[in-house]
Amino acid sequence: MLKEFLVSIERLTGSRIREKRLDLGLRQAAVAEAVGISASYLNLIEHNRRRIGGKLLADIARKLGVETSQLTADADGDLLDQIRAAAGAFGTKSEVDRAEELSARFPGWSKLIAAQANRLAMLEERVQALTDRMSYDPQLAMSLNEVVSAATSIRSSASILVGQEDLDADWQRRFHENIHADSLRLGAGSEALISYLDAPDADVAVVQSPQEEIETFLATSSFHYPQLEKARGDVDAFVAGVNLSPPASALLRMIARIYQSDAVAMPRRQFAQAAQDCAYDPAALSQAFAVDFAAVLRRFATLSPSEGHPQTGLAVVDASGSVTFLKTMPGFRLPRFGGACPLWPIFSAFSRPTQPIMADIVMPGTDQTGLRCYAVADAIERPGFDRPPALRSTMLVLPDLPADSRNVIPVGVSCRICPRARCNSRREPAMDGVTLDTSL
Repeated sequence: MLKEFLVSIERLTGSRIREKRLDLGLRQAAVAEAVGISASYLNLIEHNRRRIGGKLLADIARKLGVETSQLTADADGDLLDQIRAAAGAFGTKSEVDRAEELSARFPGWSKLIAAQANRLAMLEERVQALTDRMSYDPQLAMSLNEVVSAATSIRSSASILVGQEDLDADWQRRFHENIHADSLRLGAGSEALISYLDAPDADVAVVQSPQEEIETFLATSSFHYPQLEKARGDVDAFVAGVNLSPPASALLRMIARIYQSDAVAMPRRQFAQAAQDCAYDPAALSQAFAVDFAAVLRRFATLSPSEGHPQTGLAVVDASGSVTFLKTMPGFRLPRFGGACPLWPIFSAFSRPTQPIMADIVMPGTDQTGLRCYAVADAIERPGFDRPPALRSTMLVLPDLPADSRNVIPVGVSCRICPRARCNSRREPAMDGVTLDTSL
């Protein structure tokens, strides 16, 4: 690991922090509290097991009453070793024997190389920590589920109050009390989740993937773009007007062209009215507009709940199971980088290409959130002889199961945090601390 090659600068900084603190007679816990980190984290820094820099280093220097340079002085004396370490860490065929000449003739460039190597190591560590946290942290999954559960409960109670005009005063009072209690639970859960996600190195920027950039942009626009609703809409101008990275812009251009094609085949006003008339039946809409089933599912995601339409979730995965597009909703989420529950209809659709699937599912949790799912797998390109088809699967998710739902499928998020013990599709046991549900 690159961090092993950069121990020299850590030794200088971490050890000097410890020496200065002991000279002043300050307790480790007192210094840690003053700069907003735990004593154990400061202990790791002082014993050269964590890198330090930026605001945290400045805060510690201020607490110790010294300049930052006094804690990092002579760090540049190891510049030559850092250059050699950077070359070795990345396995390059650099002229390592001429590193001393580079350091002497171009000290500025040499410092840049060392800084970039240090930055890459820090980002690698940060990405790994975030990946592990999102994939294997049961407390985070349970906290998120609690927030979603409270929000769903509030929505259900509110929908009953709005839809039932003949409720007597006693029942109205009960629903109001439920909404109040759930709102307090939602607030407490949200605050706890925010506190849990805070970390001492939270000032480090997190680099988003191109897919995450696009989904953040799409979510802020409610997945509806009037400028693309007509065939003459300028896709390139639309993409150019969005501040995204080049890879994300290329992906957005592909999504925008698909969006425009769907919009031309299913004009928004006619589609919205037809969807209401057929009770949001994708099969009926596919026949009415003479389009493929996947296009109808994608078009559903552009309908806004503010216009009286149900809230929707949408996911698209490739044949490897990787999520290439995701629109979340309360009660519906999928891990982006694999490890998702294989019982979701979006995955089973691959076994029946071009065959639409309808399935009712229920999520684990105290409220047992129920969802209706429509999925279909189709080919991205025309098939050829002796060549496997390139498939993708699209799934639309609608809230609230119909009253006549039968054969409801219990699904989860990921095996490691799923509480369902008796599941034939389980790949591995749940992590310690997660209660197993023996009723399923």
